[in-house]
Amino acid sequence: MSQDIVELERRITAALDRIGRGLSGLAPEVEADESEIEQLKAALEDEKLANAQLEERIKALHEKQDGRLKELQDKAEAQAEAMSKLDEELQRLRAANEQLRSSNAALREANEKGVGEPHLINKAMLTELEALRAARAADTAEAGAILEALAPLLEPKEGEDA
Repeated sequence: MSQDIVELERRITAALDRIGRGLSGLAPEVEADESEIEQLKAALEDEKLANAQLEERIKALHEKQDGRLKELQDKAEAQAEAMSKLDEELQRLRAANEQLRSSNAALREANEKGVGEPHLINKAMLTELEALRAARAADTAEAGAILEALAPLLEPKEGEDA
């Protein structure tokens, strides 16, 4: 694009130089060649039109590029949000598993001493239940992140049938 603009500017400058030489080369007693002047004016107008068309094309390309950039930024933000949610769920799962290990260790210790502690059994079961819920939430978040990443691939492209 910029090469086209540079070429157009060069052609316009050359046309203006030819007009200037044509006008300065005329002697006062010699009439200017009207047909050459008209040709040069027409060439100048053509170059102006071509330049305006190129500027419009450049403007349209910039708008299209800006729209695509915004779309990509939105997708990146959505993916970052999905990854953040997945990370939160994984942290919750790790905490629940650590609590489960601690409860199981306390339950084993009570069993080794021959003391059946019902509250330790209940606590271990509740902790295990929480660990299962956290694992399920992490799996759901992971599946959501995967679906979020695959969604653009599953959308029909322009011109394709759905």
